Amino acid sequence: MNWRIIAYVDGIVLIIIGIFMIIPLLVSLLYWGSDQYAFLLTCIFTFGAGFALVLPNRKRKREDLRHREGFFAVTTSWLLVSLFGALPYLIEGTFGSFTDAFFEAMAGFTTTGASVLNDIESQHHGILFWRSLTQWLGGMGIVLFSLAVLPMLGAGGMQLFKAEVPEITVDKLRPRIVDTAKSLWYIYTGLTTICALLYMLGGMSLFDAVNHAFTTLATGGFSTKNTSMAFYDSAYIQLVATLFMFLAGVNYTLFFYAFKGKFVKFRDNTEFRFYLSVTLIATFLITVDLWKDNYHSLFDSFKHGIFQVVSVMTTTGFATADYEQWSPFARFAIITLMFFGGMIGSTGGGMKQIRILVMIKQIYREIYQLIHPRAVTFLKVDGKNMTKEILGSIWGFLFLFLIICVLSTLGMTAMGIDIETSFSTVVSAICNVGPALGLAGPAENYALLPQGAKWILIFCMLVGRLEVYTVIILFVPNFWKK
Repeated sequence: MNWRIIAYVDGIVLIIIGIFMIIPLLVSLLYWGSDQYAFLLTCIFTFGAGFALVLPNRKRKREDLRHREGFFAVTTSWLLVSLFGALPYLIEGTFGSFTDAFFEAMAGFTTTGASVLNDIESQHHGILFWRSLTQWLGGMGIVLFSLAVLPMLGAGGMQLFKAEVPEITVDKLRPRIVDTAKSLWYIYTGLTTICALLYMLGGMSLFDAVNHAFTTLATGGFSTKNTSMAFYDSAYIQLVATLFMFLAGVNYTLFFYAFKGKFVKFRDNTEFRFYLSVTLIATFLITVDLWKDNYHSLFDSFKHGIFQVVSVMTTTGFATADYEQWSPFARFAIITLMFFGGMIGSTGGGMKQIRILVMIKQIYREIYQLIHPRAVTFLKVDGKNMTKEILGSIWGFLFLFLIICVLSTLGMTAMGIDIETSFSTVVSAICNVGPALGLAGPAENYALLPQGAKWILIFCMLVGRLEVYTVIILFVPNFWKK
């Protein structure tokens, strides 16, 4: 293991985070908040740690990252940014324990949106902005940002890209990985800006619009209001949020082609058609159920139904209604949609739409072969054959995903937490959604959970954000052998 290059990468990431911490510091100064000292100290600590890792290793022998260093560097960088990202909360006194501060930071950077804040609106502007900024940075990926602005990692940057954005196939938009990362960030920033402007047209203040745009495009779900999007009680704002949450769940490769005039890519993309179909079917079913049991108006049923479907499926986690008050069918549908997540290459979490689609196709093929045992069949997506290696990877991912869910739920219930809260919070954490059911429903938060349960969920958030393999591979003994 090349520890020098790992330390160098982690140091670069910390320096970048330190630079971004200047923004909430300026926000705090603008609003005369007492949290300015917390951000000033945190900037100093973060810069200091970053340079302490970079300077001794800046004259290292230039060599590419291998797979092992790539996976390890990505995992440690996410742990480090969450650790230093928790410092403003601790220094300012937002939380009384390290566990709560680290939980909030991890929920931010992993775009989970599971909060332990009891009164969001009483917090200083700098703290609120930092919460939203952590999600925006984590949405596209901190390491991916490093690749966009610091092209000193050579071809080894591909190892970081694969670890940061695990896909069935890594579709490079441009010949160089750095150009790919920059293209993704330009699109991400552009959509965020448009979203913020539209929120302002709906009556949001500049501060609230920027914060909500950050967490919408990151599919994070942190809000500056205690009641989330329900605070605004505006059909227009719900429409804007629904649209941009849906767009945030789309593979950014398609936006790249769309900006070049190739809109046909949306029509021809199998995963996008599946993503759109699941959204429409789920919206129809939940709207009918809400109209029957919860709302007298079809418009209100549709408005709340489509918002919550898109919010949960894209793993954003915004809320306009307390879906714990909905029927058992609607609540179960909400939990089921958490697994679907967004498309590959989006900021959404979950298992990803393409994996669900491929598994459905594989199941159909197995049934077809039982009926026609001599038939020679191929599983294709967008005209490309899914190889045994890809199918094995997907089924392995599914197995690990479910095993972690089961073991984590067992750990939660062992602490005396009811099964509904335990299972739903674990699924919500590993799918990076945020709101769950029971003690952590959309009208509640995670503050009442015991400390041990929060650490289980922290692990689930990290595993879910890095799509299981990147973290779990570190626990395999062969990973550490030469």
